Formats: sequence, structure tokens, C-alpha cells
Amino acid sequence: MACAKAEKFLALRRARRVWAVGSIHGCANQLRELHERLSDRLIKGDKIVYLGNFIGAGAEIADTLDELLLFRRTLLALPGGFVCDVVFLRGSQEEIFAKLMQLHLAINPPEVLEWMLPRGLAATLKGYDQDIALLSSSARSGARYIARWLNDFRAFVQDRHPGHLELMSALRRAAYTSEGTLLFVHAGIDPERPLETQGDRLWWGNAGNWPPARPYSGYKRVIRGFDRAHPGLVVEDHSATVDGGAGFGGSLIAACFDQKGRLADQVTV
Repeated sequence: MACAKAEKFLALRRARRVWAVGSIHGCANQLRELHERLSDRLIKGDKIVYLGNFIGAGAEIADTLDELLLFRRTLLALPGGFVCDVVFLRGSQEEIFAKLMQLHLAINPPEVLEWMLPRGLAATLKGYDQDIALLSSSARSGARYIARWLNDFRAFVQDRHPGHLELMSALRRAAYTSEGTLLFVHAGIDPERPLETQGDRLWWGNAGNWPPARPYSGYKRVIRGFDRAHPGLVVEDHSATVDGGAGFGGSLIAACFDQKGRLADQVTV
């Protein structure tokens, strides 16, 4: 997961087209089918941005991350493949996962856990065959017990699912084409703030400010991968939403945009 790992925002250089993959929500079978169809449509110079929410909701959490890593390795093995051709963004589900890994530092761990579980964490933990009751008991018992649970969980994931924790620690906040035409985010932006100060608006969204009424910071189009209403592929004047409701009985969508912000291709499964 190299390529300026410490950078929060990634510039996509020399991108002829960019494929934006909407929220997956633990639907590995749909993701495999999407990847199969994408393989026949990718052309030299294409980039792929996964717009967050790989986990949560669906039952195939571990398989989903395995498939993401496998497809990335497959693409990088192709002639001319470059490590930054595939980008993974942090979504709200990945933010919840990150908060779980810091639960022992929370002021009120049981309250934080109670908030996170119904918002996707329970599905993620079940996908990793974890005992939620044991975690809840540890949260009530104090930081030392939570830390012990987290150490056991990390060891389990490292042993059974190598690469998952590394992937989750190398997520970007946003990606953009180096020419400044396309911006890719998870859930939304505050049009009055520069990208560097968006903070958690990128994964929690900013109610009332979507779609943007005017181009944001010079970009022709801002593309997001999550909307609570899961409207499908919606292309507006200065934005696009790519969320078909995967994990909630809906479809998984990949939309391809050229450097001028035009929709060039799409795949829906």
C-alpha cells in the first residue's frame, strides 16, 4: 500500500478516465461480478477509485476486502500498472472501524459502542466471526479489557485475513485528478470550505449542501459514493452520486468519467 501512504489526499496523474465505485457494504458477490465486467472495459490509462463503505450492512465483509485486494494485485500486475492506479477512500463505515480500534481511549466506551453497533459495526464484526456480547462486556469492564479484546481481534484478522488491517490504515480522504477537473469523495463536501479543512464532512456528508449549486474549487465535477437514499447513478451539473444501494437490496455501480467530467461508461450489477 505504498505511494505516499501518509498523504490524506491523492492526485491521480495522467488519468485518461476514472472509474468510481460506489458503496459496496460487504457485498462480495456483487463486487466480483462488477470486477469481471470491469476487466473487459478498462483501457490503458484508466484509474479506479473505490468511494468508501466497503464494510458494514452485508454479510460478506472479509470476502469483500479479499476481493478488493485481489483485484488490485491483478491490475498492478498488468503491463504499465502503477500502484496509484487504484485508490481506496475512507467512508463512514471505515471511520466507525477506526473508532472501534481506538475504543479503549474513549471517554465512555459503552456509549460509543452502543452508537456504532447498529450503524454498521455489528455487521462488520459478524463478518469477522466476532462475539459482540464479549466486546460489549469488555467495554463495560474498562480500558484494560477493551485493549485485550482489540489485541485479540487484531491478531485474528492478521492471521486469518492478511492485508485487511493494512488496507484499512492506508485509506485516503479524497482523490482528485492532477489536472484539477475531477474530485472524488465519500459522502459530500462543505462548498464553503477548502478541501484540506473538510474533516469528517467527507464521510458523514453535509446535509443541505448536495448537489453543489456551483463548481467546487474549480473542479468540473465532484463525485461521491454514498447517499442515504441510495438513488443509483445521478449526474448533476457539477456533481455525481454513485450509490445503487448495495448491502440494502440494491445494486453496485461503477461509473466512468473522462477528464472533462463527462460520463463515459458505467457498470451496474
